[in-house]
Amino acid sequence: MPDDKPIRAFDNRQFLHSREARVIRIMSEYIEPEKRFTEMGIRHTVVFFGSARIDPDSGPMSRYYDTAAEFAFELASLSKEIENETGSPIYICTGGGPGIMEAANMGAKRAGALTIGLNIELPFEQSPNKYISPEVSFQFHYFFMRKLWFLYQAKAVIVFPGGFGTMDELFEVLTLVQTRKLEKMDIPILLVDEEFWRETINFDGLVKHGFISPEDLELFHYCSDVKEGIAFLRPRLVELIRNMRPAIMKFPL
Repeated sequence: MPDDKPIRAFDNRQFLHSREARVIRIMSEYIEPEKRFTEMGIRHTVVFFGSARIDPDSGPMSRYYDTAAEFAFELASLSKEIENETGSPIYICTGGGPGIMEAANMGAKRAGALTIGLNIELPFEQSPNKYISPEVSFQFHYFFMRKLWFLYQAKAVIVFPGGFGTMDELFEVLTLVQTRKLEKMDIPILLVDEEFWRETINFDGLVKHGFISPEDLELFHYCSDVKEGIAFLRPRLVELIRNMRPAIMKFPL
C-alpha cells in the first residue's frame, strides 16, 4: 500500500530551497555553526584575510603565501601558552579557500592545531582547501552570515594583500570598529606589508579630504614580518581574551 501521507514541512526540500524559506536558511547559517563552535569550546579566533590568487608558484607574490603559513604556525603554536594565561586557546580561522587562506590553514595544521575554514559558494576560486579540520569546515551561501562568523569570535584580524574580496573584508572590520558596532573596540587589525597598503589605499588622502578622522588611522597597524606581528599581537590577544564578556557583537534594536 503506497504511503500517501503528506510530507512534513521541515522534510520538504523544495520548500526549504524556496524564496519563502529564505529566513530559515539564514537562521540555519547562524545556528548550525554556533552549535558546532559551542560543542567544541571554540570561543577565540585569529582571522586571516588575503587573496585567493596567491600561491607558492605566483612569483614575487609567493612570499605572502610563505609569510601567512609561518604567521599561522607561530600563532597556533602560541595557543597553549595563551590558554595557560587566559584559560582559553585561540584558533586560526580563514575563508577556507586557496591562496592566503590555504597558507594560513596549512601553517596552523603544521603546528598540530585545529584550523577553521568558512567557505562560501562561488562560481570560481572557492573550494575548501585540504588543510581545514573537517569538524570545523563550513560552507555558507550568504556572504553576510559568513562575515558574521568571521568576526563573532575574532580577537585579531590579519590582512594580507588581495583584491575586491579582501578589501571588502578589511573595510567591513574597520567600519564596524569605527562605528562602534563591534564591542571589541581594541581588536588588533594588522595590515601585512606597509608598502603594498600605502600604494593601494591612500588612507592619508581620506584624512586630508575629511572623509575619515586622523584617529581612524589608529584602528590598524602595519606589519612587516612575522616576528614583528607576533610581538604586537601576543600581549593584545591575552588582554582581550582576559577581558572578554560573553556578548561579543552589538546590534541596534
